[in-house]
Amino acid sequence: MEFKDKIILVTGASSGIGQVAAQLFAQEGGTVIVADINEKGGQETVKSIEENNGKAVFIKTNVARFEEVEKLMENILTQFGRLDIAVNNAGISGNIARTADTRIEDWDKVIAVNASSVFYCMKLEIQQMLKQESGIILNTSSIAGLRGLPNSFAYCASKHAVIGMTKTAAMEYAKKNIRINAICPVFTVTPLFNPEVIDQMIPGMSEKFKKNIPMKRFAEPSEVAQAMLWLCSEKASFVTGQAMPVDGGITA
Repeated sequence: MEFKDKIILVTGASSGIGQVAAQLFAQEGGTVIVADINEKGGQETVKSIEENNGKAVFIKTNVARFEEVEKLMENILTQFGRLDIAVNNAGISGNIARTADTRIEDWDKVIAVNASSVFYCMKLEIQQMLKQESGIILNTSSIAGLRGLPNSFAYCASKHAVIGMTKTAAMEYAKKNIRINAICPVFTVTPLFNPEVIDQMIPGMSEKFKKNIPMKRFAEPSEVAQAMLWLCSEKASFVTGQAMPVDGGITA
């Protein structure tokens, strides 16, 4: 029961890595706030947690809008009075396009969801954690935050931004008992990365991705989520400002 009595926020928890992370946090005793724009998926996550005797609530939130993040934080503090752990995981992939072909509207949307939302969340989470004199923040980046990724210009830029924000804030608040890290998964089989859909758009592309991974397979959501739990646990008490790859060796 690593997270017994802890209040834990997970954004983007209606599916994929975020959903599995929320379930695992609850299994380890945490009370999980499931935040997502997808109400149906978010409620399903809560239901799955409660069916396993866990504690969770759903709060519908578009994290790309600062005023909705403000309402989310107000709601959390009204219900629970504190926030011990925040996992800023919400994200989108964006369209596949080369740099010169990236549409302005696609850029704006990806940056809003993947980067601006992390800033909005961190800003308010840190304010509360300073009052508590403790807290842990984990941001979901990607291997695309550690290297280039052709045909994913906006996505790559947004995930690099997440790592920059993570490292900067971690240095600023290290003395305040607030740890801030990022997780950098490789291609993980989720609704966001569906090999069959990718192959429909570009035949054979998923196999090409897989061949570049030394372990010759994609990640499972649970493999990434377990690493997330470790970073948020007391086992990682001296780890801050890190961008941790979970990538089957691809960045080696």
